[in-house]
Amino acid sequence: MPLTTAIRPNNLSRHLGVQYFARRITLSAVEGARHPPLDNRTLPEYFSSEILSRRPERPALICLQEHPRAHGGPLSSSKGREGHLAWDFNEFDNHINALARGLIGLGVKKGDRVGVIMGNTSAYAMLQWACAKTGAILVTINPAYRIRELIETIRIVGISHLFMVPQIRTSSYLTLLAEALPSLRKFSPGEIQEEALPGLKHVVVIDNTHEPKRFHEMLGDIRCAVDFREVLLWSNKGKEGRLVKESQGSLNKDDVINLQFTSGTTGRPKAVSLTHHNLLNNGISIGQAMRLTENDILCNPPPLFHCFGLVLGNLAAWSHGSAVVYASEIYDPRAIVDAVVKERCTALHGVPTHFLGVLSEVERRQQAGEQLDLSRLRTGIAAGSPVPIELMKQLITKLNLRELTNAYGMTETSPVSFQTTPEDSITQRVETVGRVRPHVSAKIVGPAGDVVPVNTPGELLVSGYLLQKGYWGDKEQTDSAMRKDENGTLWMHTGDEATLDSDGYLRVVGRIKDIIIRGGENLFPVQIENALTSHPSVLEAAVISVPDKKYGEVVGAWIKPKASAKLSRENVRRIVWDSMNPQNAPAWVWFLGEDGTPDELPKTASGKIQKHILRGWSRELAERQVGHVG
Repeated sequence: MPLTTAIRPNNLSRHLGVQYFARRITLSAVEGARHPPLDNRTLPEYFSSEILSRRPERPALICLQEHPRAHGGPLSSSKGREGHLAWDFNEFDNHINALARGLIGLGVKKGDRVGVIMGNTSAYAMLQWACAKTGAILVTINPAYRIRELIETIRIVGISHLFMVPQIRTSSYLTLLAEALPSLRKFSPGEIQEEALPGLKHVVVIDNTHEPKRFHEMLGDIRCAVDFREVLLWSNKGKEGRLVKESQGSLNKDDVINLQFTSGTTGRPKAVSLTHHNLLNNGISIGQAMRLTENDILCNPPPLFHCFGLVLGNLAAWSHGSAVVYASEIYDPRAIVDAVVKERCTALHGVPTHFLGVLSEVERRQQAGEQLDLSRLRTGIAAGSPVPIELMKQLITKLNLRELTNAYGMTETSPVSFQTTPEDSITQRVETVGRVRPHVSAKIVGPAGDVVPVNTPGELLVSGYLLQKGYWGDKEQTDSAMRKDENGTLWMHTGDEATLDSDGYLRVVGRIKDIIIRGGENLFPVQIENALTSHPSVLEAAVISVPDKKYGEVVGAWIKPKASAKLSRENVRRIVWDSMNPQNAPAWVWFLGEDGTPDELPKTASGKIQKHILRGWSRELAERQVGHVG
């Protein structure tokens, strides 16, 4: 007997990908709707037929930090805007094609890895589509990587063409590369022969300095570097235009077109291989859950090197003809609020850290008497790491994000497998990450691999079109994470502990390795963190296990209080004691910025808390008996 029995969907539910159940589930296994069918086109095919042909003059991309003609080329209409870049889909396509021809001119071939290190810029957006058009594989690299990490990443995946900005904040990438690899100072463009990076052929630099003289001085420091504007080929009459068409004709939906690195909360990032089919259909699914249309304008602050910015942001919006706004190159709450107001954005994405900063900026301006028109905001996605319930409520009430959706996924699943929709109740949207998305299967299993009853914690497994092709060049890790069951179905073992309720709504309670086993009882950090962040004096909280001689493990809590809040360790313990089973009450409490600790929680660039780092801090402090309250 099937675990769920789906009612035949009507036309509306078919369009929205909604699944209705004739009866509630009793075992923790669900399958998403099978309508509408998956799209089997490649990204450039979809762009041409579904976006460009239907909406050539609709707004596509707005970059408030960039000059209207940032990359040269034909005069830009800038959609009537003055002072910043604003493209419709026709102009966006012209830039994509100029770059695609330029890639061919540089010798880029199908399957070549093209690395990119920069913030949220129009050049990044161009590369996303131009690489897909030529069959190249876009490798998205975290700008926060240290120089050794960067060089190792380039080497491991065999990047042949590296596109980068000269600097972000205090990181001067050109200088760092030249110092680490002095040979790059002497080689001419296209003639790089660096022993440490045998596959590297070109370094292309995009000017983000807004100071032409300074940019050319920096470019002169590394002889092999090429100015991005010199790569673009605006005429379609040369052989490069013909070769782009030939490349596009050879594309297959199952070709790998993107390598994204896992966020590395365990300290071991891996390169995830994603295809046209993965990315296009996930973007479509995400946009459907948000009810996006060509009238929507998405402010997209999450970084583009991460799946949040690249897929939940760019592809979800563009696949529905919506416009994308980059408020700034890197996260800046002031710029985000300015962009939402000035561009009359209808959608806003963010991880908890992003939204906390935006809420603080809005509150600061309102207290100063500024009138902010946020009336156009209605939707967006809160994801990236578990979203505290209290934060979700504030986003709905204070930012007018009345249709805000919550989403769950991982880079290896393209990424979204569960998402709420505006039709879900407020409780479902703030306390769960929604139901399984169309064409996705999921189940929760116990230690022996058996599907557990509803409302029972276990490991979440996901299957369907959205599974990656594997970790690049790492069969051992791939085989460990992706395994077939007795029926031959391939499942991604997420490593996340979760529960499904009888209506199919998912609650993620933490990483399996983060669960605290106190005296044989499983305690879930996310539940404790929600209890803490619901208190008006707590801004952020992170809960980890601390070794204990009596219980094996006990609860440790890291706290960032709100400004001017006065909290003692005993206060923190009492917050949990009064709202949950007392066994969840922290035995250890530490305040960020005290006892020689940093002021902020250690996080990946996508906003995930790096609990392996916290556990290290905790061990050191506990050995000195600092922070004990239980």
